[in-house]
Amino acid sequence: MFEQLTQLAQQFGVDAVVKNDAIPNEQNEAVINEASSSIVTGLQKVVAEGNISQLGELFQGNNAQDKSNPIVQKLTEQLTGNLGEKFGLNSVAASEVAATLIPKILNALVSKAKDPNDSSFEISDIIGAISGNGTNAGIMDTISKYGGQFGLDQNADGKVDVADAMEALKKNGGGLGDSLGSLFGK
Repeated sequence: MFEQLTQLAQQFGVDAVVKNDAIPNEQNEAVINEASSSIVTGLQKVVAEGNISQLGELFQGNNAQDKSNPIVQKLTEQLTGNLGEKFGLNSVAASEVAATLIPKILNALVSKAKDPNDSSFEISDIIGAISGNGTNAGIMDTISKYGGQFGLDQNADGKVDVADAMEALKKNGGGLGDSLGSLFGK
C-alpha cells in the first residue's frame, strides 16, 4: 500500500512540492515520501487511539478532502510538524504543503478504495496496513456499525457479523476481502 500512496503523493506533489520554492529540489522526493509515510502512521495512530468510528466516517461520502474532518486535520498537523522538524521548513510553508497534499491524497485513496473498477487499493490491504496486521477488533466493530448501510447485513438481523460474512461468501464465492470491500463500495 505504501507504494500506491507514494504514487498518489507524487501525483499531487508536483504543485505542492516540486514547484514550491520553499522546498529545495534535492528534498522533493524525501518530502513526498514523508507525506506518504505520515498518512500511514497517522491512520495507525487513529486506530491505536480507538478512533475507529472516525476512520469509518472517512470512507463514507466525500469528506476525505474536507479540511475540517478530524482525521484530515490530524494528518495535516502531523505532516506539518514532520516537515518542519525533518526538513527545516518554516511553519507557513510546511502547513501549506500539508494542507494541500493530505486532503488530495486521502480523497484519492478513499475514491480508489470505493471504486469497484479500481483494484489499486484493496480495502483489506488498507485495513492490514493501518491495523499493523494485528487485532482488527476495533475495525470490525466499525464494519458492524456501518455495514448495514452498505448492504452487508446478509441475514437482516440488524448487525453485521461473522454470520453475514459467511453468508456473503456462500452467495458470492468471494473472499473475505470482497465482503469487506463492499463496505467501502467495492
